[in-house]
Amino acid sequence: MRIREIRAAGLRGATPEGGWDAELRPDDCVHTLIAVLTDEGAVGLGSVFTSESLVRAALAILEPLYRGENALEPERVSEKLHQNTFWLGRGGSVTHTISGIDIALWDLLGKATGQPVGRLLGGRYRDRVRPYASLLMQDPGPLADRLAELKAQGFGAFKIGWGPFGRTSRALDEAIVAAARKAIGPDALLMVDAGGSDAFWKQGYKWALRTAHMLAAFDVAWFEEPLRPDALDDYVQLRRRSPVPIAGGEVLTRRQAFQPWLEAGAFDVVQPDVTKVGGISEERRIAWIAQEHGVRFIPHGWNTAVGLAADLQLASAFPDTDLVEYLTGSPYVDELAAEGWKLDADGMLPIPDRPGLGLELDRDAVLRHTRQALFLP
Repeated sequence: MRIREIRAAGLRGATPEGGWDAELRPDDCVHTLIAVLTDEGAVGLGSVFTSESLVRAALAILEPLYRGENALEPERVSEKLHQNTFWLGRGGSVTHTISGIDIALWDLLGKATGQPVGRLLGGRYRDRVRPYASLLMQDPGPLADRLAELKAQGFGAFKIGWGPFGRTSRALDEAIVAAARKAIGPDALLMVDAGGSDAFWKQGYKWALRTAHMLAAFDVAWFEEPLRPDALDDYVQLRRRSPVPIAGGEVLTRRQAFQPWLEAGAFDVVQPDVTKVGGISEERRIAWIAQEHGVRFIPHGWNTAVGLAADLQLASAFPDTDLVEYLTGSPYVDELAAEGWKLDADGMLPIPDRPGLGLELDRDAVLRHTRQALFLP
């Protein structure tokens, strides 16, 4: 089975707010779907956390390397793409695009063998996983109302992030977290994401340490991105002194970037994004390094239905990956999956056991959000 063509289609019209300093608008394209077409007619699906224009440019560079390649060898093909484009820089749009290709090739391998990707990664430790509802922070009242709605839908874990946190006052930060804890009750998991990778993040180590102590009083499960994404030494010190676990890594790409952070002890929880780091092949290598250093691997999942499907397969293949991020309210997650996503009675998300990613896209929804009738054959 050979790669005949790779198509890309950016998602537009319903892009959710990201909480960024330069806020996203509905027609901004930050997620791009990938379809790998083969000479035997099979199609693999991938997703890239990068705009369509950048993905198309990267595909033009990569095409001589992937055209005609064996579509059933995802790790070898992806590594070939990495190795032959190093001079363009590790990370960035080329690496992000390889991520989508790699996901699609794993999807194809699963379909060809009749196995879910998680089994091909070595075996399934679980057939369901707890999703945590991921949403932006607001003022305490509206946030509490939204959390109560999500709890009524069956969610038992929640992450609140970005918004005014760390950007207005210490009093507001504490009021937000207090309102969140009250809304979800004492037994639900609560995580807090400061969004330190935002442009010109102004808070430093002492703010992060003081805030970590505040969060501990509300039984917060982890404190995510409290510092600028390159502040390695501060992350190491914060992790040593913080009373709550420290999480991060969503801006890093490829295993070479993660390794010094994991070896230095910068994280309690590492969060590679499968649509950025190099795909499933690269993410599982990062997860192996994390295992060796006693760091929890919880995928970052601010993406699409395809990205969520990949995260679910990864969660099935690692014994300690007992959570996945679920971007609540995003049509790119909720509408693109033909069968939707449904929590079971315990608030868990079933992991598909169908071949490949186990995902079928809703063609009408794809057309609505990509405006490309020819994306899927």
